[in-house]
Amino acid sequence: MTDLVEGAALPAIGLAGPDGGRIDLQTYRGRPLVVYFYPKDDTAGCTREAQDFSAVYAELQALGVELLGVSRDTPEKHRKFAAKYDLTVPLASADTDAALEAFGVWVEKKLYGKTYMGIDRSTFLFDAGGTLVRVWRKVRVPGHVDAVITAARALS
Repeated sequence: MTDLVEGAALPAIGLAGPDGGRIDLQTYRGRPLVVYFYPKDDTAGCTREAQDFSAVYAELQALGVELLGVSRDTPEKHRKFAAKYDLTVPLASADTDAALEAFGVWVEKKLYGKTYMGIDRSTFLFDAGGTLVRVWRKVRVPGHVDAVITAARALS
């Protein structure tokens, strides 16, 4: 597993889109991109984060910044999640371990004394050239989107 650090290039990986088609991250080159990884659809923290990103999605687009939320949930679960909460943020599925490993977000976690592997809530901001300019790891949801949009504004 790698730990993606500032200055690194946008990984050349593919994800499953909400319609079941493939999303190649390299197609985002030429404009800034925010990629955020979250553990699971329809859980309290993940729902709040998706709602917060949905609330600023139009502003990010106006700045020319693309946005993509990623979890291991299936495209079908993403569609249901988005419909249930009227989410506008685009969601993709890490349907292989390649994306999780490329971003270094597949980590050992502990809950109630049990150890398991899961996604570390993390956000990555790439500039238009595909260079990683900001990383947030072990994200706490309240206030996080404000920090991301402030950093995104600094790119324009």
